[in-house]
Amino acid sequence: MELPAWSVGPDDALPRTRGADWPSALDRAWAFGDGRAAGVRVAVIDSGIDPHHPVLAGPLQRAVAMEIGPGGATVVADETGDVSGHGTACAGIIRSLAPACELTSVRVLGPDLTGGGDALVAGLRWAIAEGHEVVNLSLSTTKARFADALRALVDEAYFRGAVLVASAHNMPVDSWPWRFASVLSVGSHALPDPETFFANPRPPVEFHARGLDVEVAWAGGTTIRASGNSFATPHMAAMAARVLGAHPGLRPFELKTVLHLIATNREEGP
Repeated sequence: MELPAWSVGPDDALPRTRGADWPSALDRAWAFGDGRAAGVRVAVIDSGIDPHHPVLAGPLQRAVAMEIGPGGATVVADETGDVSGHGTACAGIIRSLAPACELTSVRVLGPDLTGGGDALVAGLRWAIAEGHEVVNLSLSTTKARFADALRALVDEAYFRGAVLVASAHNMPVDSWPWRFASVLSVGSHALPDPETFFANPRPPVEFHARGLDVEVAWAGGTTIRASGNSFATPHMAAMAARVLGAHPGLRPFELKTVLHLIATNREEGP
């Protein structure tokens, strides 16, 4: 009998052993290593990043903007700067917790933090194709017509080994891509410790991180205090980058498992 596509036969070996350095009980010391996330490429899909903001304390790997040209064609333009401050806020949180990660800015939002779904899709497609291991998405779209395209990209990212860390909407509305199962979805908690994050036993939101009254970098080299799931998301993106910095090559489901096992609310069994 012919095997269906993507199947394995009885003689096919699929070894999947636990890494020799995996301890019998996971903890943050093992999961994060030195906590710097060296070499991990993180894309921030947002309003841009101000590369000169003092909070960033380091250069960007690259900065691009998604422009939708005539006929809907996507133009990827090298362009630095932040048109609102929102992307710089997210990048500053990531860099503060994962200081050695390699940040890339992918601008899809305008000065008023609005942007078309076409730009979001184009920016996510570019970030995945460029091989970023972590993609921070502190934004979503409520327009259902973009859901299929985003679902296809989310699946592509998953099979490539990239983790998409996506903000849940601040309102109880349907939006994407955070609701897709393979995405690491994030809501907020109100505690002040940036290292505290919770695994949520009641999905679709999978994790909660600091997102209320957070001091964040903003436009013009300033800082402001802000609240929202947008700012919880980069906390978890940084945690993901830390794990990948210590343990390169983990698949998205393995990375999620590690984060679940080291969450602040993890209870030890008997």
